[in-house]
Amino acid sequence: MTRRKNPYPGVRKNIVKGRIYWKFEAGNFRCNIPGPYASPAFLAAYEAALKGAKAPASTAAPDTVAWLIEQYLSSLKYLNLSSSRKRSIRGELDWLRSTAGKHHYVRLEVRHIEALMAKKTGPQARNTVKKNLSMLFNFAAKKLGYTGPKPARFAEKMKTNPDGYHTWTDAEVDRFLSRHPAGSKARLVLLLALNTGMARTDLSRVGWQHVTLKDGRARIAYKRAKTSVAADLPILPELAEELANLPKDRLLFVTQEARPIGYIPETLGNWFRQRCIEAQVPGSLHGLRKAGATRLADAGATNWEIASYLAHKDTKQADMYTKKANRAKLADSGFAKLGNVSNFPSALDRKAGNDDE
Repeated sequence: MTRRKNPYPGVRKNIVKGRIYWKFEAGNFRCNIPGPYASPAFLAAYEAALKGAKAPASTAAPDTVAWLIEQYLSSLKYLNLSSSRKRSIRGELDWLRSTAGKHHYVRLEVRHIEALMAKKTGPQARNTVKKNLSMLFNFAAKKLGYTGPKPARFAEKMKTNPDGYHTWTDAEVDRFLSRHPAGSKARLVLLLALNTGMARTDLSRVGWQHVTLKDGRARIAYKRAKTSVAADLPILPELAEELANLPKDRLLFVTQEARPIGYIPETLGNWFRQRCIEAQVPGSLHGLRKAGATRLADAGATNWEIASYLAHKDTKQADMYTKKANRAKLADSGFAKLGNVSNFPSALDRKAGNDDE
């Protein structure tokens, strides 16, 4: 008789005083696996153990929203996220757990989802609640054997600005640079973000260790924290001038004033927003990434060239910039074929009409 292969390598049965326990062993890592064999709690703990992590002891009642969030946070799906994404979604789920954790997720209806969305201010924040609940229901269906309805899918999505964060204009960049002179930290941060496309997480940890020489030209190379995609970009003269002011043994380009330590990403974003207010520009660090991508698109850069600047895995986002730039160019070339359209016939000239009155 052929022995059936263990579907969970590393797991073995342990019987103590007639009770069955499950243990996981792989190398030097050992932990207990809770719950009945192959149960949702068992599977969640097993996935965590494969990553060398112990599943936290559950303090939530089974099948509640809080319990479902705990299962997700101990899953490989969550463990595989980047550090920055883990941090952001953990905060979002903590709010959801404190607000609706005691409710059984299997009993939630569309009206309950929309009521939770209404507790947030702003369309983007409300849509994030809908998105996270939808993600949790999908996780329950794929990993926990849930076969019920997915009400978050049918909750009303709030209308948002299709362009998202405000994209800096050339005039706003010039105004900011006029307010913050050469050698200032504010000017350095703006030129770093604009010329490299770095997000605030990457700006918080970039330094001379990321600068290299290739064919006699200085370049800045880094791996984006959110996507793990590598970027290798030339350092343009305007950025090189600011970097020349920094000590060559400085591990971080951007440090706090009081102590020579780096910023956490959120603090850097808040600090930069204050510098924008001083310069009277409606800007943000993310808006500078968009400005850099727009500048490349307007110059005729390809989708992959823009994606390389943004450190994206594909060209989906870059497509938006090139399409927008191409539409403007096509409109200009189309109207150019009509000749000088500003010379209206006298019957359509407002000034001519005013003279008759």
